[in-house]
Amino acid sequence: MKKFIKSAILLLQIYRICSIINSVLVVIASLPEIPQKIQRKVRRYSVKLVSVVVPCYNEQEVLPMFYDEITKTTDSMSEQYPELEFEYVFINDGSKDKTLEILRSLADKDKRVRYISFSRNFGKESGMFAGLQNAKGDFIVVMDADLQHPPSFLPEMYSYVRDGEYDCATTRRVSRDGESKIRSWFARKFYQIMNKISQTEIVDGAQDFRFMTRQMVDAILDMSEYNRFSKGIFSWVGFNTRYIEYKNVERPAGTSSWSFWGLFKYSLEGIMAFSTAPLAISSLLGIVSCIIAFILMLITVIKTIAFGEDVAGYPTTICVIFLLSGLQLFCTGILGQYLSKTYLETKRRPIYIAKETDESYRSRKNRTDAENSDSSAETE
Repeated sequence: MKKFIKSAILLLQIYRICSIINSVLVVIASLPEIPQKIQRKVRRYSVKLVSVVVPCYNEQEVLPMFYDEITKTTDSMSEQYPELEFEYVFINDGSKDKTLEILRSLADKDKRVRYISFSRNFGKESGMFAGLQNAKGDFIVVMDADLQHPPSFLPEMYSYVRDGEYDCATTRRVSRDGESKIRSWFARKFYQIMNKISQTEIVDGAQDFRFMTRQMVDAILDMSEYNRFSKGIFSWVGFNTRYIEYKNVERPAGTSSWSFWGLFKYSLEGIMAFSTAPLAISSLLGIVSCIIAFILMLITVIKTIAFGEDVAGYPTTICVIFLLSGLQLFCTGILGQYLSKTYLETKRRPIYIAKETDESYRSRKNRTDAENSDSSAETE
């Protein structure tokens, strides 16, 4: 009898606990919406930091406009995706204008702003590497400060990367409005030639404007080579990439630092970095030259012995010497380019040298303010 009573009491207690749990669930289900502040606190354990890397070179005219646009977009994304937080990593690539002063002022008013200022101009590739190396985010965005990479694409790019289906979302320019026809023609030909002579496929019109996962960025940083060609590196490391097509956007202010000659040298860097086809072409030219020379020698001997014709003299010899010398110099130049790249890699020079960062600037400013306050107190 006692055992029966104890069992009944236990069942009654279990029933009461289940009733309470059910009542709580009913109350929660009846709530129209959980307040946003509570959502933020709950999701604090799953916060995702997005680092926006922005290389800058003489961008004093467009930098304030870029900051306004990027903060407007990221603030909107933080409201749409409460788990997101942002930081802005600016790289001052030895600018000769007031770019560094503007970055200092931005760092003063916004703690999310970080920057690294180089000791001289090391080039955009070094700036991108420095930004990726110092970015702390779970996701990393690379974009230019000239607003030719519209910040309005960031929400769409994040939507592709967020679910894990893609490791990278990038833009692909489908029109070259605003560019000269000659420059556009050479750009298209570069992609065609590059994809034929290289095993690494580079998509025509693909931009450096990318939204990447930390895993992909770590793979890129593992390629710490001195002679860098980011378009090739992005393709070489692989990972699932989503391409978003868009039309060319012109700069709202300032002028581009990329000249035609600069782009031409940059394209040669890409060919040397991701293809050995020039070496194969030089070898082929040497073989073809030897075959042609052998055939011409046979023809000359046969004509002289069989038909008694005189051998052409001085002008022909000079032309042949110039032709063969030109081919030799051309092939030697190709070999020299590859040897120079190897030489620079073996020296292991740093990819960049940082002269100032936001942390050193803030500590220096705090120290100066403290000294000024002490001196003013002594004066009083």
